[in-house]
Amino acid sequence: MTYFRRHIDEQLLKWKENPRHKPLLIRGARQVGKSTAVRELAKQFRYFVEINLEKQPDLLQMFPENIDVKKTCEKLSGTLGIPVVPGETLLFIDEIQVSKEAIMSLRYFKEDYPDLHVIAAGSLLEFALEELPSFGVGRIRSLYMYPFSFDEFLMAQNLDLMLDYKKKANSEEPLTEKAHKDLIEQLRTFYLVGGMPAAVTEWMETHSYLEVSHIHTDIIQTYEDDFNKYKKRVSPVMLRQVLRSVALQAGNKFVYAEAARDVHSSVVREALHLLTLAGLVTPVKHTNGNGLPLGAEENDSYVKYLFFDLGVMQTLLDIPAADILMATDVDFVNKGGASEMFAGLEMQKYRECFQKPELHYWNNTAKGSLAEVDYLRPRNGKVLPIEVKANTQGGMQSLWIFMRKRKLHEAVRTSLEHFGQFDYYDPEDNFEQRHVNIIPLYALSNLG
Repeated sequence: MTYFRRHIDEQLLKWKENPRHKPLLIRGARQVGKSTAVRELAKQFRYFVEINLEKQPDLLQMFPENIDVKKTCEKLSGTLGIPVVPGETLLFIDEIQVSKEAIMSLRYFKEDYPDLHVIAAGSLLEFALEELPSFGVGRIRSLYMYPFSFDEFLMAQNLDLMLDYKKKANSEEPLTEKAHKDLIEQLRTFYLVGGMPAAVTEWMETHSYLEVSHIHTDIIQTYEDDFNKYKKRVSPVMLRQVLRSVALQAGNKFVYAEAARDVHSSVVREALHLLTLAGLVTPVKHTNGNGLPLGAEENDSYVKYLFFDLGVMQTLLDIPAADILMATDVDFVNKGGASEMFAGLEMQKYRECFQKPELHYWNNTAKGSLAEVDYLRPRNGKVLPIEVKANTQGGMQSLWIFMRKRKLHEAVRTSLEHFGQFDYYDPEDNFEQRHVNIIPLYALSNLG
């Protein structure tokens, strides 16, 4: 099977070459490509030992509470017939969430067998880690993985030259009109295909939106099958209902009553928590945005949720491909909150992979006010507001209100416009200058 390059590959290679490497725990939702990326890395080693604790339960006995990791490796080597040699062998423990003892053993690999390269992963890992809050502080490194970003989607199609050209573009040296239009068409395709590896592979092989939608349906079914494993805290029916409601409410503050009208909000809240642990939804939390860190002023009463993958969401909501492919640029970028969701997911994927990124937005909570800024993020020690907009410069009042209140002078507008910039002299703030950098939606990775 063809392997499509991922941004994580470079980080995994750096980890391999680091003489002070720690056991690595790859965290992310099911089917985002964790195991495939590890197997690709394994090609850089002489030996590769892969075990799956869900499919090979007989191996659980090798991870007792009082473990001797060197003896465990000897047993694995003898059982599987593969040498375990520090510096030459990669040990991969998949579906490690099945055993808390196996998770706890990772710290001992760092302490007692530091030269051995060890990676672990699991599809529902966060549920187990929630009960082990200090399982390996300082001894284990987490790496977060997500579905394909738009840049990775271009890489899968061998459009590296287009990608490099896009990354070098800015308001001073924008893309040619043809390259700009080509990237918009690629973006339309990505809205429908999404970033799940199985869907990207299907698209590369068939170029059929129908076949891709069948893959999406299979993915949704796989996730729903997992709902029975969510500790029995919320019924699978409620989890399905809340997940669909997240898709329907994309781009808006989540309203619990719209998810389940006859159910107490605490049940919906617990469902959202479980779906977040599983990586199926990502919270975007309200913050006052007075300064950094943004999380210091979070308001849990105002939260948006992003669905884990835009392509899967379009299939779940039964949105026809023609609605995306044939829409005008303005209609396309405003389609049901999809572009706001795309922007949030992209910014999540391009952040530091060794930290769990947090997403924030702002709205004026004063009664009767509709002012809202789609995203806030730290940049150069300050708050950077980011607005997702259509092609025109209109409708920027929320941004001016926020910048005026917070005494900010730099902002980003992302849309289907060309790269550009403009200055606004605020008549309500002594004509204070505000600078807005315009970055096309397809180039959000340029933010860094």
